[in-house]
Amino acid sequence: MGTDQISARRMSEPRTFTVREDDDGIRLDRWFKRHMPDVSFNLVSRWARTGQLRLDGKKAAPGDRIEMGQQIRVPPPDAVPARTARPQVKRETLTEDEAEFVREMVIYNDANAFVLNKPPGLATQGGTKTTQHLDRLLDGLADEGGRPKLVHRLDKDTSGALLVARSARAAGHFSKAFQARTARKVYWALVVGVPDRDEGLIELALAKQPGTGGEKMHVSEEHGLAAKTKWRKVDHAGNSTAWVELQPLTGRTHQLRAHMAAIGHPIVGDAKYGGPDAFLTGGISRKLHLHARRIRIDAPGGGMIDVTAELPPHFAASLETLGFSPMAGDNLPLEPPKATPEAKQRKIAAAAKTRRRERRGERRSRGSQPKPKPKPKPKRK
Repeated sequence: MGTDQISARRMSEPRTFTVREDDDGIRLDRWFKRHMPDVSFNLVSRWARTGQLRLDGKKAAPGDRIEMGQQIRVPPPDAVPARTARPQVKRETLTEDEAEFVREMVIYNDANAFVLNKPPGLATQGGTKTTQHLDRLLDGLADEGGRPKLVHRLDKDTSGALLVARSARAAGHFSKAFQARTARKVYWALVVGVPDRDEGLIELALAKQPGTGGEKMHVSEEHGLAAKTKWRKVDHAGNSTAWVELQPLTGRTHQLRAHMAAIGHPIVGDAKYGGPDAFLTGGISRKLHLHARRIRIDAPGGGMIDVTAELPPHFAASLETLGFSPMAGDNLPLEPPKATPEAKQRKIAAAAKTRRRERRGERRSRGSQPKPKPKPKPKRK
């Protein structure tokens, strides 16, 4: 089969994509807008009506919520008529105040990444009714290398450390680290009540709660995806509230909030999962008390990015009111993540690839050196 025939066949074969962590929980039409902007909403709807659009092998609709790890099958490239291609949408220019706002969030930067301290109340990404969001503001950090790229996200009302990549290559590296669970994220939270143990592991499967449009999670062993959260108690104030450290070992939507509410200790200020019982008296703010305190991740090319984000004013004030010292949380040791079998295999494959490159380099180096002249044979006497 000739090259032209192979190319034509590929153009006529359906394509399959795997949902990544940073797309978990979004609508399917939003996924197309992010990753296949040349495909119009009308075309996506037509594919759905005719059964050509599949999610894990089943018929899908544009409004379906997608989950990390699911398989999206779309028609082949030649199914996209030229007339459906849309002109590139011109981004709205940021005001100087907006650009300064996002620059002030930067708490770390190097050649590969920025780490921002996201304030509470700012959405990470846009939506139907969300026009002011961090993804839009990233234009204020663009340079000659391009525009920074999101590789994970925080809930709108969650504050703290958020990493963005400065290049496509760095984004690929960081995305793999999040998928392999080698990145470590540490959150601080104030919760209602005091757990009866000093630490624990919550293993409760989470699913989208019916009737909420995918905006709320609930525990469902039958329909949910595996979710794990490690927690440690830092301090407590009487029997009313506790300060806990949370480490998500999986990346489900609203995982920390849903898990803490499920064990009877909703996060302070979280009305969605704790209802009216999620609020404290005594001058404690009604805002959500969930903060991404620290992120640690391997950097491309070696080394480690390890950054701590300062608390927002309302959280810091609550700690002071309750008599807690931030030093108590920062002094807890951070255990290294346990390597999963998949992560071990990837590490072995990467090491083998590096060795092959080194051997190819050695062979090229030997080939470029002049051959030594043969030694003259000794004359016979």
